Parts: sequence; structure tokens; C-alpha cells
Amino acid sequence: MTHSLFLSHLTKLLAFSCLSCWLGACTTPRTSVVEAKSATSTNKFAADSALRRIATAQDARQTRLLLPYLQRPEAIYRREAALAFASVQDKAATSALITCLSDTDPGVRRAAAYALGQTADSTAAPVLHQRMGAEADPAARRAILEALGRCLTQGELSNLLRLPSSLASDTATLTGQAWGLYRAGLRGVTSDAAVARLMQLLELPNPRGARMAAANALARTRGLDLTTYAVALAKVAQADPAYAVRSAATSALGKASEAPSVPGVLAAITRRDPEYQVRVSALRAMNAAMYVPVKEAAWAALTDKNDQVALTAAEFFLTHAAEEPGTLFLEKANKLPQWRVRATLLAAALKQRAEGREAIRGAVQERYTAATDPYEKGYLLKALGEDPNAYEFVSTATFAPQQSVVIGTYGMEALVAMRRLPDFPESQYPAFALLLQRAVGSGDVAIMGIAAEAIRDPKLNVQPLLTSTDFLTQARDKLAMPRDLEAWQSLQQTIDYLNKKPPTPLVTSSIVSHPINWATVNKIPAGQRATVHTSKGDIVFQLLVEAAPGSVANFVELVEQGFYNGKNFHRVVPNFVAQGGCPRGDGWGSTDYNLRSEFADLRYGVGAVGLASAGKDTESCQWFITHAPTPHLDGRYTIFAQVVSGLDVVSGLDIGDKIDRIELVR
Repeated sequence: MTHSLFLSHLTKLLAFSCLSCWLGACTTPRTSVVEAKSATSTNKFAADSALRRIATAQDARQTRLLLPYLQRPEAIYRREAALAFASVQDKAATSALITCLSDTDPGVRRAAAYALGQTADSTAAPVLHQRMGAEADPAARRAILEALGRCLTQGELSNLLRLPSSLASDTATLTGQAWGLYRAGLRGVTSDAAVARLMQLLELPNPRGARMAAANALARTRGLDLTTYAVALAKVAQADPAYAVRSAATSALGKASEAPSVPGVLAAITRRDPEYQVRVSALRAMNAAMYVPVKEAAWAALTDKNDQVALTAAEFFLTHAAEEPGTLFLEKANKLPQWRVRATLLAAALKQRAEGREAIRGAVQERYTAATDPYEKGYLLKALGEDPNAYEFVSTATFAPQQSVVIGTYGMEALVAMRRLPDFPESQYPAFALLLQRAVGSGDVAIMGIAAEAIRDPKLNVQPLLTSTDFLTQARDKLAMPRDLEAWQSLQQTIDYLNKKPPTPLVTSSIVSHPINWATVNKIPAGQRATVHTSKGDIVFQLLVEAAPGSVANFVELVEQGFYNGKNFHRVVPNFVAQGGCPRGDGWGSTDYNLRSEFADLRYGVGAVGLASAGKDTESCQWFITHAPTPHLDGRYTIFAQVVSGLDVVSGLDIGDKIDRIELVR
């Protein structure tokens, strides 16, 4: 599906019903991400106490309370209870969910299959395989095939590859098989036969959903060598009518880099594809071995009309350029208007071990002193992290008093990156160890967490330089949970590593949680929208209160408190996400409570809004918007809203852009 058609459907239907086309079976749509309901219609929980009880039991992870609902006479309760187990993920419910695969209601069967896939219980795989041919409902059959990919073992992969002859050309079955192979591939379960089948599913006239899944499976399954498929992949990458399929197929071409034709194809895609997401994928698929034949296309991409493409081109040079004069990058960087692209190219300049490095370092330091934006200053410190001779400058900047926490976070990351360089002076190892100890005792959660990670890095071998490790325990014990969860995890992992103990598991049930506030949920219409006023323009969300009541209620409460006013987008990854809502502005901030994950039967398409987390059941206030389909996030991060207007604004966001305010609209 083209980007423009996606927007057209979204605007006209106020729904993600076009997502069923993406999955390849428009007659049997998957659960909508945005339901076509009026802004004033009552949500399903407000009028049904049983649905509230099911959602409450899901939130509290109470399998015992949910199981009886799987046997209720009302299909809606059986379906909602089955879906609840997609979030609970308790293998104690596997047997009951398997029974639901034979339910009289196809919606219940579909929900049970989804929950079994989320639970990833290998004992369910034989039953899922058995149900594949017997399932009459296309949507349920597709869900069963995808769940099978999440549950099967390597020895059972052939069960997913062999389809009943009666279903060999069925749209839903082909799509389900492709997504099943994708889910299996993410788990490292693959084979030569699976790759061959994916290449077949990638071809037209297979349904769009099958092609999408096949392309993503080839791109994201680790360890594949796709050289023998280079010609076929190149054809799809350049000619498939769906930009998202072209984008994933282009990424897969990076695994066929030994083929002589691939560099030229990637260069052509970088120059010609009309969609920026595909151009980004082409730049990322390029590697050091093909540097010479593709670098002219990458030079041109530095001035691409889309900033995400320009940034990705700069990242290409930072990662892969070698034996180039650093002054060349300096000259090009000085001509670029976007600060983030410029800073990344300056990092590439410093990374070159050639004449003029001292002058380049001085130029970067001058820019740092003149810059006023803390994010630009942070990126310039990140650039200086490529030069060990900038150690004193970066160290002073990192620990300067009364500065933005953003600068300290970037500075600490730069210092650790600098220490990892092969030419970092050995004479400075003891001083760096003392710096890490100072960082852990700083009280700043980001600096503490980054330093703790460096201490447990076996390549840095810091432990022999530390006279004691008590400072780690002391720092950990001063942290407030769950607000400082990520720093706590980093410190605890380091303590365990130094004491040669297995990692201490994080027991989320012991962390202060924020139960669903039903008084708030009951006031939220099913069609509730929120307008995010940003420094780049307005973005309109439709909140998915019926799919994620606890997450939406929390978001609404924070909006009503003005919590997000003046916050920044602190993380923007081209062709992936724009993330904001951090109270610190660097991604290390949180609230003094956590939320439970709510995994409805939804997918991360373009403009999906998800909650950031440090692991299951650790969500809080930070959220992100996807630039493109990102199926590897499905079922791992709560989706609580969908962009219905302003996707052009989303694609133009950069680090440091402000969330001026958010207002709830009807």
C-alpha cells in the first residue's frame, strides 16, 4: 500500500481498516487499530462491569480470575478473557486457550491463537498445526499460522512450511504462513527451505500482507546469506507497488552484498525511490565493502530533501568511511544547515586518522562553545567521542555544574565511546576508572547507568583498577523505584557481574504499579482524540481506550495535569520512531509508578503510538510514534493511540523539537 493511499483510508474511515489490506485479506480484517466510532460514543467498559473485571484481572495478572470467563456463555467475555492472556502470558492458561481454539465463535478462536502466540508455549505448537487445516474462518486461520511461528521449535518448522493443498492459494493462509515464518525467524528458527519459501511469498501476485511479512523476515532474520537471491530481491526492492515491501526488501539486499550488482542497485534506490523510508533503507543496507561504488550516492543523499535521509547518509559515512581526509568531511559539514546531520559528519571527520585532526577537533569544540541548544551540544560531545585527545574537554563539559542533564548524558556516552577506541592512551586507564566511580556517585541516573554499564564491560576490564566496589551498592540503594528503574537495573547487573553471580531478575510485581483508574476510563469516549501541538506542527491521535484502557487513562490524566507541556522529542531514529514525553529530556526520566503492558491484537503500522518501556510491565510516561511499519514491535510494546492527522509532521520531527502542549478534543 502506498503512503498516500494509507493516508486516504485513514482520513476517510477514521480507522486502520486498511491494515487488513496490508495483511493481505481485506475481507477478514484484523482488529482495527482505530475503530470507526464517534467522538462521543461510550466506550465498551463504561456500560459493562464484566469487561471492567476482565481488564482489571488482566492488569493485575490474575490468571485464576480470568480462567472462568473462558467458559462463559457470552462470546464477548470469552473473547476478551482470551485476549487478556496475551498480556498476562501465563503458561498455566495454555490448556484452556487450546480448548478455545475449538470455540463456536471465530473471534474467540482468533483471540486464543493470538494469546497462545504471545505466551510462546512450545507445547501449543502441535495443536496449532492441527487446527490450521480445520479452521474455517480466514482471520482465525491466519492468526493460528502466525501463532505457530511464535511457538514452534526448529524441528517443527516443516509444519509451517507445508500447507494443505486446499489452502495453497488462499489469501489469508498465505499471509498467515508468511507472518508465521517472520515470527519464527525473529526467534532464530529458520532453514534454507524457509528462505526459499519466503522468496516465493515475496513475489506478485501474492497478497500485500504476505509480501510484507516475507520481506521483513528476510531483512530481520539473523545470519542469512541472500547472495543467491540478489537479482530477485533487487527486482522487488525497485518495483513492488507497496513502499513498505520495497523498504524491507531493500534492507534484505544488505545480506546479498557479495553479489556484484547490489551496490549499484542500492545507489540507484537511494537516488530514485520516491519514498524517503526506502531511501533510508538503501543507505542502511550499504556496508564498508561497497564503500567506493556507493559513496557518490551517499554524498548526494547528504542534501536530500528529507532530513531523515540526510542524517542516515551522514551515519553511513561515520560507520563505514575509511582513509578519507577528515578535512573533506569538515568542509561538507560546514555547508549543511541541519545541526544533527552536521554533527554526525563532524564525528566522521574526527574518526579519520589523518592530517588535520587537531584543527577539526578545535572546530568542533568552537561549535560546542557557541551552541545554545543542549541537544546540539550533546551531539557535538558525541562527535568528540571519536577523538581521545578531546578527553579533558568532554570530561569537563560532562560534569560542569548547573548544566542541562541532556549534556551530561551525551557527554558520559561520549567518554565511554572514547575509552573503547583502540588508540585511547593506556596511561589514562586509571583516571578513566576513577571517572566512572565519580559518575556512579554523581546522583544523576543517566550518568550512573552509563558508567555502570562501562564497568561491567569485559573489554574495558575496569575491575582491577577499582579499589572497592562498595560505591555501586551505595549508589543503587539511593535510587527510588520505579522512577529510577533503568539506572537500578544497570547498577544491579554490574554488581552481579563483578560478584560473578547470575543476573538478578527484575520482579515487576514488587514495583509500585498504577492500577487502571476506572473513573477516568468511564469518562473517555470511544472516539476520543488528542491534538499534540509541537514546534513543527500539529499531530492528532485517536486514543484506543477499548484496547488499552489503563494506558489511555494514564495518558489522559497526564495531559490534564499539563505533564507533557514543554517536553521534547528526545529520540528520533530515521524510518523508525520519534519518541518524547521524558521529564528529563534524555530518555532516562520516568514517573514514580509503572503501568502494566496491554497487548491488544494490534500491529505497529505507520503512525502507531506506543508506550516506551524498559521491559514488560514497566511502562510510564514516554511514548513514541512509528514512521513506518515496524512489526518487530508487535506484541512487545503497548499501542494506545493512532495518528489520524499530521503524519507529515511526524516524519519531520527531530531531536529537540518541543511538545508545546497536548489537548483532548472531541
